[in-house]
Amino acid sequence: MSMGSTKTDSAVSELAANAQEAVGEMLGDASMRLSGNARALCGKSKQLATDAAVVTREAIADNPLATLGIAVGIGFALGALWAANRE
Repeated sequence: MSMGSTKTDSAVSELAANAQEAVGEMLGDASMRLSGNARALCGKSKQLATDAAVVTREAIADNPLATLGIAVGIGFALGALWAANRE
């Protein structure tokens, strides 16, 4: 799935969720309003995840050695934490 398609899907999903929330507000239906709000938040979280993936991909392409160093450091820290918790 292309990034443009993902952004379009997220925008359409968020628009539909906002419409559902507005209808729930007009009708006084709390469950419809909450459902619309939850769907809107889901759409925003999908967009944030997509944006984070793009930024990560660009960072890796721009400076692969620094990215590798960070990954090794994180792996070492997680391994040390895991080992400390086993004792």
